[in-house]
Amino acid sequence: MTRLEKILANILDELLLQSEQVEEMVELGLRSIEDRCDDAVAQVQTLERTINDREVKIEEACLATIALHHPAASDLRLAATILKVNGDLERIGDLALNLTERAEALREYEQLAIPTELAEMVRYSLSMVRDAHRALQEKDVALAQRVCHRDDQLDAMNRELIVSITDQMKQASDLLSGQLHIFSASRIIERIGDHATNIAEDVMYLVNGEILRHQHKIFDQIGAPADGRFGIDGSFNAKR
Repeated sequence: MTRLEKILANILDELLLQSEQVEEMVELGLRSIEDRCDDAVAQVQTLERTINDREVKIEEACLATIALHHPAASDLRLAATILKVNGDLERIGDLALNLTERAEALREYEQLAIPTELAEMVRYSLSMVRDAHRALQEKDVALAQRVCHRDDQLDAMNRELIVSITDQMKQASDLLSGQLHIFSASRIIERIGDHATNIAEDVMYLVNGEILRHQHKIFDQIGAPADGRFGIDGSFNAKR
């Protein structure tokens, strides 16, 4: 392993640690929704400060490495991937804090039942974040691809819950404020899934050298391109 490879490996380790702590934040968001616990926000706020500090350090280390060592080919792709994933993880951390704050606000509406679908969405998005983490750690393109396609299911869950909440708003206007918190939480969870998808797409870029961000949704709608990169069933086949 060259000196540059060792430096990038160390930065990647920090990024994977960042992912673990972001996952912990989402877990706390889930607990706050399921148990309406009153200590989750403080814990998430503490973790967010750690996440923010590490995000800056990772970015600075990555930029310094690019400036000093002029990486090329796979090393440059790894540096670029670290920078992009670093931003997505920080944003997931912000969203986890937002989610926990929405859950805390819902404690004021004890008469309002929190839909079980909301917790299911958090668990689903958390599994996407965890799988994106593992795909990055193992450079597993197949797993990354599965994360991307699961984003459509999370979007569908979000739409269904929003329709349900909208109907409830019409029937119980006295609980409108609480229902708006649920509406906001659902949207936050959907955004967590979007960032997990971004990370998965960056893994595919890291391994195959092709920028695939957003393309899985485009090709789901219009069909596979003629160059063979995507199969008819949406499967990814890297060009060599």
